Amino acid sequence: MFDLITRHGLALIFANVLLEQLGVPLPAIPTLIVAGALAVDGTLSAPAVFGVAFAASMIGDCAWYVAGRQYGRRVMTTLCRISLSPDSCVRQTENHFERWGGITLVLGKFIPGLATIAPPLAGAMRIRWRSFLLLNGAGTALWAAAPIVLGMLFHAQIERLVGRLQDLGAVALEVLGALLAVYVAFKWWERRRFYRMLRVARITAEELRHLMDAGRQPVIIDVRSRAERELDARSIPGALALEVEELERLIDSLPADRDVIFYCTCPNEASAARAAKRLIDRGYTRVRPLRGGLEAWIAAGYAIELRTP
Repeated sequence: MFDLITRHGLALIFANVLLEQLGVPLPAIPTLIVAGALAVDGTLSAPAVFGVAFAASMIGDCAWYVAGRQYGRRVMTTLCRISLSPDSCVRQTENHFERWGGITLVLGKFIPGLATIAPPLAGAMRIRWRSFLLLNGAGTALWAAAPIVLGMLFHAQIERLVGRLQDLGAVALEVLGALLAVYVAFKWWERRRFYRMLRVARITAEELRHLMDAGRQPVIIDVRSRAERELDARSIPGALALEVEELERLIDSLPADRDVIFYCTCPNEASAARAAKRLIDRGYTRVRPLRGGLEAWIAAGYAIELRTP
């Protein structure tokens, strides 16, 4: 790695950081640590490494922010489809925004699963450009500086470690490849387990409309996060607003002889399916998430109501 970074220098660092911020699973932290170690003997300039890493990260984050602002939740849906992380990553990021506000953009760089999701979600939530640049810039500066400083502090140990890996040659590459394969396999298994949890029969928008027209009076529950409901006040007429985490206090009061329909705007109806599973585990049988969520209902041309804050 020393030879590679020495040979290609700042261009390699820029490409590595940018690709990671765009969602490619190529961790940039090891590269920045090694670059920090190389800066001690003057092979690279620490300020230049920091500047390149900062610029590449901000370019990637700003691209995601603009995409989120332009296309809303469709961007997060796409991210979750191509990511190895479960679709719950979007909801977790929303929860962090509710709890911490814009500081999520600072801390998100250091929390797995948040770094890529936070910028487009900030755009979708209409966080102002100035606030985004300030907060995300602060987080990016800390994120870029930390591994560089770490590499400078432990440059001797890092040089010895990299030297041993170079001596091992192909064996070292095989070990690193095996570790990467184990990581990818674990994330794949984690995602598969999440999908198994979501295996619940869905109801379509047309079927739900038929239940309502037939006078079946289904109980419809909107399990979107509070932040998301504030962002989009549209809802299915008569729906109750309740977050998944608040479901326990309502479970015992839900009628077992009526259909209970949950909806959200999560990728793969993740939150709605989780809520449905909780009721099914408690013995309810007429529980289903709405396939496609609120977007499917609106796309079908059915009536909506605007929820007041």
